[in-house]
Amino acid sequence: MNRAATSIFDLLLRPLDRLGFPFGLVVVSAVFGVLALIAFKYLSAQKRIKATKARITGHLIEIRIYQDDLAIVGKAIGKVLLRNLQYLSLNLAPFAILALPFAVVLAQLVVRYGYEPVRVRAADERVLPGRGAMLEVELAGAHADDVRSLKVELPEGLRPISPLLRVPAEGRAYQELVAVAPVRGDVGLVLADGSRATKSIAAGSPARTMQPERGRGFFSALLWPAEPTLPADSPFERVRLDLPERSMGWFPDGPAGVLIVFLVVSMAAGLLVLKPLRIQI
Repeated sequence: MNRAATSIFDLLLRPLDRLGFPFGLVVVSAVFGVLALIAFKYLSAQKRIKATKARITGHLIEIRIYQDDLAIVGKAIGKVLLRNLQYLSLNLAPFAILALPFAVVLAQLVVRYGYEPVRVRAADERVLPGRGAMLEVELAGAHADDVRSLKVELPEGLRPISPLLRVPAEGRAYQELVAVAPVRGDVGLVLADGSRATKSIAAGSPARTMQPERGRGFFSALLWPAEPTLPADSPFERVRLDLPERSMGWFPDGPAGVLIVFLVVSMAAGLLVLKPLRIQI
């Protein structure tokens, strides 16, 4: 699914990328908002939603007219609450179905627009601790002690500014890295038994997609589609390499900014076509 989604987005976004990253993000968000609303129309019981909303309105009018009769008002309030539950149930199933494509689209936008490449520094520049890119390796529980044998292989242009800190009790290892030349490659991770994993890195110039984390399982595949997940039988549980978050101007930086832009633009686009398409929501 990720390979198919990545290929489709590569094809669709290539012409938009020439106009700058904000334009592509806004256009995709707007188009998805409209398409999601059209899908909602055919996935939901539109007539029942319309009828339920009309009954809620009728009960509210009943409360207004008979506001001096507590018995009638009490019954009307109960009916409003029950109709609201019915209304929510009618919307829940379509939204649940749309959750997966929503997550796929958002994940693609995050790995394309949420991060920037690692900054390239002069070879003689002294970098203070905490200013580099932190590499974090986590092994699966049964292999925690194997972290003692972990070796890190760095591509040319990347160098460590801290020793490799291994924590066998947690099955974790840490090392801080800096780029002294443009890099487009993989950090290699090797254990004594020959087990191996990699984590892609871009420094100096952006790759088409960038993600800070590579892990195992369904949710890792869903959230981070730019790289294949680690094999299920791999001793490596998770590999993370901190990437700078892209500046989003008025919005929060990085993935949070991408999420907010996506939600705001898609909802705005949906509201614009709500009445012309006669969609009940």
